[in-house]
Amino acid sequence: VQLQASGGGLVQAGGSLKLSCAVSGLTFARAMITWFRQAPGKEREFVAGIGRSAGDRRYADSVKGRGTISRDNDKKTVYLQMDNVRPEDTAAYYCAAKSSVILTAPILTTPGAYSYWGQGTQVTVSS
Repeated sequence: VQLQASGGGLVQAGGSLKLSCAVSGLTFARAMITWFRQAPGKEREFVAGIGRSAGDRRYADSVKGRGTISRDNDKKTVYLQMDNVRPEDTAAYYCAAKSSVILTAPILTTPGAYSYWGQGTQVTVSS
């Protein structure tokens, strides 16, 4: 199983970015995919997750209203669109996946719940 995260970079506060997570080696349609982030000296934290059903989404309070997670089952890719970014969004962003047998399983927010991880993509927001 491989997860390839991309789309990070340097962006000015108030701008937008779109992260991608391409998944291979996993039955994508049965996968729950989640974005986490980790800033220097801080613990890895949940950002957004999407279930097997594209309409099943969950967001951290810190990005609610600014972030949109989506999935393209044909491309086996999950996206995280972030608008109105803030300096506190600066972090390494990781996508994670787990197989979900239950179609409507609740989206899990703890890193330990996920079996597969991407390598991370750095997002730096300048003020």
